[in-house]
Amino acid sequence: MTELNTHATPIDQTTWARREYFYYFTKMMPTGFTLNVDMDITATKAWLTKHDRKFNPAYLYLVTKLITKHPEFRVGQVDGQLVEYDVLHPSYSTFHGDDLTISNLWTAYDPSFEQFHQNYLADQATYGDQHTPMPKAPQGANTYMIGSIPWTHFNSYTPLPFTPLNTFFPVIQAGRFTFKDGQWLMPLSFTIHHAVADGYHVSQFFNELQRVFDHPELWLTA
Repeated sequence: MTELNTHATPIDQTTWARREYFYYFTKMMPTGFTLNVDMDITATKAWLTKHDRKFNPAYLYLVTKLITKHPEFRVGQVDGQLVEYDVLHPSYSTFHGDDLTISNLWTAYDPSFEQFHQNYLADQATYGDQHTPMPKAPQGANTYMIGSIPWTHFNSYTPLPFTPLNTFFPVIQAGRFTFKDGQWLMPLSFTIHHAVADGYHVSQFFNELQRVFDHPELWLTA
């Protein structure tokens, strides 16, 4: 089992490049935004089928691993101090078919896909059948929301927080796959606070993630 990494580095706001933007988008015009795209997951889906691995843990792993390369998506707060976490850990929903409810789980990120896959399966085995909102107690502040709605191929998905934000992590949601012109397409929604990222950063993330999905052998076997 992976040791949970909760390490964070304080952000020096006197030299932080986004200092003025952070102030503007939190104090003067509090703003967030969502981008939705269709991702081509054909190559990744084929690789996982060939290697007898599940798609959901691969999806969680690939997105989380890419987030480790983007510091703007790992900004949190500890006692009012802005920090940059080394990594984020995916927090996701598990669906209960018997009573149509969900439970929220999280799995510790590991740089190795095989280890992360084992962590995910262990969490499912331990907590997956517990019908309660949060069967696995939180152990760190650096979990982020990522999930899927496998029943709907959406064009747009926007989460609506009803409480003040304690972190500035992204919220990511996937939808139902569709097969079109020889490609498997997955809608993906990315929501972020404008204080830490702009449309450029999210666009770059989507472009990089598409390259990841196109070459799973480079990311799932490293």
